[in-house]
Amino acid sequence: MLRHIPFLKAVFLYSITAFGGAQGHLGMMMKTFVAKRKDITEQELLEYNAFCQLLPGASSTQIITLIGYKRGGLPLAILTLIIWILPACMLMSGFSFLLSYIDNTALQNDFFKFIKPMAVGFLAFAAFRAFLLVSANKVARLIMALVMIITYFLFKSPWVFPVVILLGGIITNFTEKRTQRIAIESRPIKWGNIVIFFALFIIAGTLSELARRHSWKERKALNLFENTYRFGSLVFGGGDVLMPMMYEQYVVRPNTERILLNNKDVLRIDKNEFLSGAGIVRTIPGPTFSFSAFVGGEALKSEGTRMQIIGCIIGSFGIFLPSALLVLFFFPVWHNLKKYSGIYRALKGINASVVGIMAAATFFLMKDISFFGAHESYTISFLNMGVIAGTFLLLLFTRLPAPVIVLVCLLLGWIF
Repeated sequence: MLRHIPFLKAVFLYSITAFGGAQGHLGMMMKTFVAKRKDITEQELLEYNAFCQLLPGASSTQIITLIGYKRGGLPLAILTLIIWILPACMLMSGFSFLLSYIDNTALQNDFFKFIKPMAVGFLAFAAFRAFLLVSANKVARLIMALVMIITYFLFKSPWVFPVVILLGGIITNFTEKRTQRIAIESRPIKWGNIVIFFALFIIAGTLSELARRHSWKERKALNLFENTYRFGSLVFGGGDVLMPMMYEQYVVRPNTERILLNNKDVLRIDKNEFLSGAGIVRTIPGPTFSFSAFVGGEALKSEGTRMQIIGCIIGSFGIFLPSALLVLFFFPVWHNLKKYSGIYRALKGINASVVGIMAAATFFLMKDISFFGAHESYTISFLNMGVIAGTFLLLLFTRLPAPVIVLVCLLLGWIF
């Protein structure tokens, strides 16, 4: 494990500087783990991204877990996952205790004002590098354009990503001519991962229901784990889909007529506190799913400090555990399928679809950034354009580490 310390150090630096959500994370991965460290190739990163988009859960977390898995097998994958999620989960857990002391408006609007343009610059860099890999094929270019248009207009739909990826694979499976099998060394399939996944799903649901019916003393902790594990098992589309599901569970449902009439003691979170946490999580580095740590703490806050800490722990690991189990089970299956000619042909369309998604995400994020002084001063508008262009050019033409670029953008937000 000692030989992996430089890699784990890079993962830690990435975890405390990876702003911008799943889209921005991909650009930083391209710079850190492909261009600088060469832990994986651009082609592998595209395939990992495509594969993870087909699974529920936190896609950027699954990708970084797979990078660790490729380098050092299961032990390094688990250690990579922990190092990646821990800083963000600790921050969000702390916010659940300190929320009343935080000026959330200033936190979102001042120090971090150039983080979103920076994330767009990282994503544009990743999209450009990926485009160079697949642009030689005419069919791939058509798929990229089609997927980019579809994804841009349906970006908020959680199903658009797996659907367009499968569409791209189907198209090239019929347009490519290659028929022979590919020589690929098979990987053993870890059946224990999928057994654990379903066992936990069933056990958590059963214990949660028994605890509710029989009013067990620690029932709220069991209810919280079941809710969190279920969300992590079923959510497609990242944090933008997870947050509305949690809002319905913890804010809307407890105030429905049925719950209020039956006087049920269910998990509930104040609306303003929930929305404040949803705003804060977008200003910190790391996975957006770390919001679950905040939700866990808020959901058990009324039970005392000890239970609030337990709620943060349940929220942190309950949301990421199903993602890890699913990706570590299905990845060897995905790898072994690539030896078949149909899957190999489909990979070209799948990779082209991923590039189209990245391009659509770049334009979608740009539409919410002020460029012409409509919402901000002209100085800020020009700085937004400069941050996007500067980030892209620095990534493309220099060896400047990604964390340095993040620090420069944070410094700009503090100055302006």
